[in-house]
Amino acid sequence: MGKTLIQQARGKGGSNYEAPSFKYRGRAKHKSFSQECMNGKVLDIITCRGHSAPLAVVEYEDKEICLLIAPEGIRVGESVTTGGTESFDHGHTFKLQDIPEGTLVYNIESSPGDGGKFCRASGTFARVVTKSGGKIVIVLPSKKKKEFQPDCRATIGVVAGGGRTDKPFLKAGKKFHAMRAKNKLYPIVSGSAMNAVDHPFGNKRSSRKSKAKPAPTNAPPGRKVGMIRARRTGRKKK
Repeated sequence: MGKTLIQQARGKGGSNYEAPSFKYRGRAKHKSFSQECMNGKVLDIITCRGHSAPLAVVEYEDKEICLLIAPEGIRVGESVTTGGTESFDHGHTFKLQDIPEGTLVYNIESSPGDGGKFCRASGTFARVVTKSGGKIVIVLPSKKKKEFQPDCRATIGVVAGGGRTDKPFLKAGKKFHAMRAKNKLYPIVSGSAMNAVDHPFGNKRSSRKSKAKPAPTNAPPGRKVGMIRARRTGRKKK
């Protein structure tokens, strides 16, 4: 019964769903990890199809040019700093151990020097809550609290581009082209709305959902869809 399901074809190494990274403007990350305080100047603010937030092109004193996720309120010609313990203004990057509690931050590193992994989407921010036991506790946009190492860096402020999701697409074509820019699958069709040849749940009675039941344990790969049966049930025998 091996059906080639589109849900299973994605992410298997084919070229149909690869992100068009060759069209991106570059990787948005912090400056190279250093113990020195370095000043930089914002040269330009650009957009990139791979990022929901605008990017700031910053040139530092050592001539290194970086793409930083732009915060709200930043402008061309403004000065930003990485390192140090002064001027906790938007766009400045510091270690978490140097940032006061209650400060809004974004683009938080998971490990020191990785360039930033958390809180990077437009309009988002995290908050430094407590510092205890050699760990920095931060509340992420999901309201979840996470501990970070003191040497991890973060940028002060709120990511620019807030309100992006407030404006509706209105037309399916608009949504299609927006998803196509990032090579995302759209539209996503329900399996029960497909034909029987395309999906195990599909049939000519498209509104009938009775076929959506746990897949058998020994089902072939084309049938392993929907509710996957548990590997085992009951109490383990010692």
